[in-house]
Amino acid sequence: RALLPIPVAAAAKETVTVENRSDLEDLHLYATPREQRFRRFASLEFEGQLYMTPYDFIQAVTSDEPKHAKKWRSLSKQELNQILMETPPVWKGSSKLFRNLNEKGVISYTEYLFLLCILTKPHAGFRIAFNMFDTDGNEMVDKKEFLVLQEIFRKKNEKREKRGDEEKRALLRLQLYGYHTPTNSVLKTEGEDLVPRSYWDTLRRSTSQALFSDLAERADDISSSLSDTTLLVHFFGKKGKAELNFEDFYRFMDNLQTEVLEIEFLSYSNGMNTISEEDFAHILLRYTNVENTSSYLENMRCSIPEEKGITFEEFRSFFQFLNNLEDFTIAMQMYNFASRSIGQDEFKRAVYVATGVKLSPHLVNTVFKIFDVDRDDQLSYKEFIGIMKDRLNRGFRGYKPIQRYTTFKSCVRKELYSR
Repeated sequence: RALLPIPVAAAAKETVTVENRSDLEDLHLYATPREQRFRRFASLEFEGQLYMTPYDFIQAVTSDEPKHAKKWRSLSKQELNQILMETPPVWKGSSKLFRNLNEKGVISYTEYLFLLCILTKPHAGFRIAFNMFDTDGNEMVDKKEFLVLQEIFRKKNEKREKRGDEEKRALLRLQLYGYHTPTNSVLKTEGEDLVPRSYWDTLRRSTSQALFSDLAERADDISSSLSDTTLLVHFFGKKGKAELNFEDFYRFMDNLQTEVLEIEFLSYSNGMNTISEEDFAHILLRYTNVENTSSYLENMRCSIPEEKGITFEEFRSFFQFLNNLEDFTIAMQMYNFASRSIGQDEFKRAVYVATGVKLSPHLVNTVFKIFDVDRDDQLSYKEFIGIMKDRLNRGFRGYKPIQRYTTFKSCVRKELYSR
């Protein structure tokens, strides 16, 4: 079960590098939807392995398609080292980290999955995530502990690989993980046939078991066969000897959530302090499986004739609430079991009790006007929870673009503020 010797893995990488481009594109057929999205947005290649830049990652979670057709640019060892040299330490992190790095960074596929997990987790979950990595319980996470993530996510993906040409699937694994591994079990766990619902569940179940498997012991082998990334250097320093404490870990996760929300908000605000209620509806519905979005938008236009706008503070508080949706769902189910819909006052109270987040009256009213399709000023479980669960899968499911309807008011509004 050991990794291939480094010279063999390096030779395999060289083989991938010289593969015909059309052959590499054929690998898309063997990829899962998450792998396909990563390959579509990734723009860098080093020794056969694909990487995203920080800019690529931001695009992948805020856009339906890359702005430009991606051609994987091969990095030399010197170019990679130069990129990593410019990576700031974790104590210099901010909510503009990814925007400041822009194209000067490399993010692996497993890190991409980890970052997506962060975007949908409540702040209370940050401590759980940290403790899952801190396998020796010393209140610090080192590089070796963090690299357990690499094998956990790889193991999950192996269970979901599409059947087909074994050689093609091996090349795909090499592109995504940077080394060859056999397809037999890595983690010694019970109930291996049970597939967890999400990567977060996989992380939560498997990291705690790392102490009781050979996984942590093999982290040194994993590290020696992989190249450093921007995230590894950011967390553990250029020599990989630094350790990550909870405060820095929490700050990084909070900053990432804030940064992505700022980017989405600014893409609609046109430099203003608010976005329109209609634009807020577009953002909420953009990743859902709602077929007839026009009915939601038309309903909202009729119900909110005077545009007031949604501030960034309101916008951020709502998505903090969404990241606590599981706890809120329990409260909503109590109303559902009693065959009761929920009004605005009950909604605000349930949100606060379940999540600790206070939503403004205007924001709650806007949410009701979007999702209360039957216009009874009540919100049913089906009308809201089901749709918002889709929205939480941002970047994990296919993006469904929504046509933006421009009203006369919004045209005038944007014209006034563009002068």
